[in-house]
Amino acid sequence: MDTLLLEVCRFVVVFFLFAVAGWCMEVTLKFIQFHRFINRGFLIGPYCPIYGWGAVIVTLSVGGLFGQEGSYAEVFLAGLVICGALEYFTSWYMEKMFHARWWDYSRKPMNLHGRIWMGNLLLFGAGSVIIVKWVDPVIFGWLDSWSTLALEITAACIILLLIADNIVSHVLMGSVKKTIDGQTGDSTEEISTKVRQLLTQKGALLRRIRDAYPNAVARSRRLTAEWKAAKAKMKAAEAEWKEARENASQAAFGKLRQSGENWKKRLEEASAKFDAARAELRKKEENAFGRRE
Repeated sequence: MDTLLLEVCRFVVVFFLFAVAGWCMEVTLKFIQFHRFINRGFLIGPYCPIYGWGAVIVTLSVGGLFGQEGSYAEVFLAGLVICGALEYFTSWYMEKMFHARWWDYSRKPMNLHGRIWMGNLLLFGAGSVIIVKWVDPVIFGWLDSWSTLALEITAACIILLLIADNIVSHVLMGSVKKTIDGQTGDSTEEISTKVRQLLTQKGALLRRIRDAYPNAVARSRRLTAEWKAAKAKMKAAEAEWKEARENASQAAFGKLRQSGENWKKRLEEASAKFDAARAELRKKEENAFGRRE
């Protein structure tokens, strides 16, 4: 039990170190892009947990600590898949939870639903090789020199810090979600612009969210509900049109003689209804998700 607790504490520290390193990388890249400091990430503190989770899971999977040590190719593929899955899930969770697409790779080549793209996946794979093959041995060797008490206290402080930060950050993001859902704009672009303006007038912590995700696309509950309703309406109209088309086909071969010429009218009406529903869905989809290129 003591050995397991010690290993957990070691991985908590490793998680935190890589989360901080990921934050530093994000901040540096944004400084190069915008020439100013931007506190990146969902949490307030100087860490991005997605990098910590990625490093820990890849290390546990192919790092050789608890199982077989992966080859360079295996580590690369593991990092690509694991970190890509983490980024995809984080994007999905934050969009469902807080009603906004916080980053979007839709214009990047070889992307999946705009949540991940091949360029990042290749970097994840390469980074995983560097971490597992060169960085991990140094960090774990360094942690071996720590006393058990120091390791346990450090891990406990990290856990308490992250719990507190997550609570505060979820409350702040909940406030942003309420701001998004309270907008009456007719499109996601209009709502996003209004939300950014409103966040500018808020406190420093809410302004930080605006700066951390300058390209976030707000998607209110109302726009999403309208899109879902239009989608259901289009599916119903499509089913009715297909049924009318099948009846028309049978009538044309004399299988529905009792229908007379009514099948032609029903087919025309069903076709017009389907076209109208499809056009409405396209409009609602554009309102909710923006124009698709």
